[in-house]
Amino acid sequence: MAVEPDVLDELARLRARVPRLTGALAADTGGRVLARDAADEGAQRLAALTVDALLAALRLADAAGQGRAGELLVRGEGGYVAAYTAGPTAVLTLLAEPRVNVGRLHLEGRRAGARIGELLDGALERLEDT
Repeated sequence: MAVEPDVLDELARLRARVPRLTGALAADTGGRVLARDAADEGAQRLAALTVDALLAALRLADAAGQGRAGELLVRGEGGYVAAYTAGPTAVLTLLAEPRVNVGRLHLEGRRAGARIGELLDGALERLEDT
């Protein structure tokens, strides 16, 4: 899929819109990094862990009767890790400093996840049409 430049552009715009965002990556639901705006070190492992954690969050929300989950937020001593579904085939992972505006992080993370999902879905449709 030749969608990586478009996803990278979306990640860069996201970083510009969210102060204190320190990294972002998009991965497929198999945990393979599709695009990243973060340090390469550990990106593949982070992508795989994010997919696993988001799947666990989906199961938890379902078991609790809360409906389908689309995001996960983890707060650690050094900051936040946020994960958002990006359409049916991908996830968006964001890393942020401890003083990030969490409301803004969610707002922009949801928007970026939706946009990345659209980009990936469009690329898949074009592949199927050929």
